[in-house]
Amino acid sequence: MCGLVGFWNPAGLQAQPAKQLVAALAERLVHRGPDDQGVWVDGAAGIALGHRRLAVIDLSAAGHQPMTSGSDRYVIAFNGEIYNHLELRKELDRAGTPPAWRGHSDTETLLAAFDRWGIETALGKTVGMFAFALWDRQQRTLTLARDRLGEKPLYYGWQGGVFLFGSELKALRAHPEFHADVDRGALSLYMQYGYIPAPASIYRNVYKLMPGSFMQIAAASPCGELPESRTYWSLLQAVERGRADPYGGGDAEAIDELETHLKRAVSLQRIADVPLGAFLSGGIDSSTIVALMQDGAAHPVKTYTVGYGESAFSESRYARDVAEHLGTDHTDLHVSAREALDVIPRLVALYDEPFGDSSAIPAFLISSLARRHVTVALSGDGGDEIFGGYNRYQRTADIWSALNRVPRAARSAAARGIHAWRRAGLPSGERADRMASYLSASTMAECYDAQLSRFPEAPALVMGGRTAQSGGSVPIAFGSAGGRYDEMMYTDSSRYLPDDILTKVDRASMAVSLEVRVPMLDHRVLEFAWRLPSKMKVRGRQGKWLLKQLLAKYLPASMIERPKMGFGIPVGLWLRGPLREWGEDLLAEDRLRREGFLDPQAVRRRWLRHLAADGGESDALWQMLAFQAWAADAA
Repeated sequence: MCGLVGFWNPAGLQAQPAKQLVAALAERLVHRGPDDQGVWVDGAAGIALGHRRLAVIDLSAAGHQPMTSGSDRYVIAFNGEIYNHLELRKELDRAGTPPAWRGHSDTETLLAAFDRWGIETALGKTVGMFAFALWDRQQRTLTLARDRLGEKPLYYGWQGGVFLFGSELKALRAHPEFHADVDRGALSLYMQYGYIPAPASIYRNVYKLMPGSFMQIAAASPCGELPESRTYWSLLQAVERGRADPYGGGDAEAIDELETHLKRAVSLQRIADVPLGAFLSGGIDSSTIVALMQDGAAHPVKTYTVGYGESAFSESRYARDVAEHLGTDHTDLHVSAREALDVIPRLVALYDEPFGDSSAIPAFLISSLARRHVTVALSGDGGDEIFGGYNRYQRTADIWSALNRVPRAARSAAARGIHAWRRAGLPSGERADRMASYLSASTMAECYDAQLSRFPEAPALVMGGRTAQSGGSVPIAFGSAGGRYDEMMYTDSSRYLPDDILTKVDRASMAVSLEVRVPMLDHRVLEFAWRLPSKMKVRGRQGKWLLKQLLAKYLPASMIERPKMGFGIPVGLWLRGPLREWGEDLLAEDRLRREGFLDPQAVRRRWLRHLAADGGESDALWQMLAFQAWAADAA
């Protein structure tokens, strides 16, 4: 795992100053790559690449980057892992003249694949997580690409007459041409969801490359113009193919086939030249991954869990039971509220953009724990989105069923009444705002979008904001009652998974130079899951049915059938206790009015309601506080 940054100036660059500048930008990413650094500049072409390396495969100098291809045509700055690179090497060796291999890094394999097959074809053959910048010295073309599900980040955009790109915004911000202008439309999206969905970023004219896509910009391209990105893999197309070719086997066959797919993914993702372990929460997803890792392993797998004093928020006791049953080498770190709170000041620097998911705290803590012993850790993320694990799926289905018993005209009239009440300046409360969104929904997808929205009134909350682009439209007809869950899983896989879950995992782990791999997101696992009928994912009111049946091969039922807890922290308790002064400072009315981003009266109403009540708005408040802390740091 690594960090990359670069810039391209069509007018050309002075080589030595460009080398110094790109090295300084790359230094902002030292946490992503503490083992090595490198720069490459072609002044006449105007391109500069910088790289920080976390050595995981081929620890020798043969893995140094930026790396040039054997043909001398391509130069790459690469972040990630190509898990099937050894298979690709064999294929390359069989096809024509074998490459003259210099080492055994996956980056060298990828460059040889570009030389042999071209960029798009080579991307289609990869299994991995990655983001890269590739300069074609022959065609004078820059290619940016990102993995299928969006595990690794890549930002880009024109700033002045310079095209900037990199793994994190902090590196781009260090360029003298960067203008840190907040995009209030993106801020509206953030206030609605708690994260900023791609392709937007918090800054105007800076974007995230979409998962499964690549972008090419040529030297002859007009300055300031962004080319359209192209997909080499599409989640939508994977869903459509799965629905067109449904799985025809029975339950037993499906369990065995899922086990085969996941074992292959786990086996590929265990390849490393450094120590490797796994996160273990005791939940279905992480327990499944650890069980498959431990099955047939020569030594106990190193597993890690973080627990809290507040027992309602701690899964550590379940993780210990699973670890003991599977025979792993388990480390359980019990952290105090004070230790968790001490992480909060670091979050702004870690995420660069406002990030409203409070589970960023435990994600950082478990990454820090694992990094004491290993350089790579496997995680169970992705199971909820692919196999229907979130409780909100059932809640939304229940709400939509109840709404459909009310005539559409009556629902619309009630929603208009709530909106009129709010426009009159009368306090309506979060529940009323959310109810108005439910009542306004005309489709299941819009109802689910209301479930996901922490601030249904987000555009009104942002001063100078605008209506956020709705996430309620789904570009595929799911139709049947069973398809309702598929509709919500598709929405989460295309937006919440890459822009919240995977962003959280990447930044928290890379902050401590830990590479985290996610076997559930091997695209072949996902493509198999989308062939399955809904009843194999959600049976009755039980989500992740098929995963649970697979896990039952390795764990007793008592360790599987328990309520889902998630990866949360006691935000409400903290905001009324040790974080109250911090919150009062960030949400002070005069401060909000002076900064000019959020409506002071609306914010204060929520803050005071939270302090006086049971903390039902704690997630929304955390989201506002995360933005306020970010804005203070970015000023």
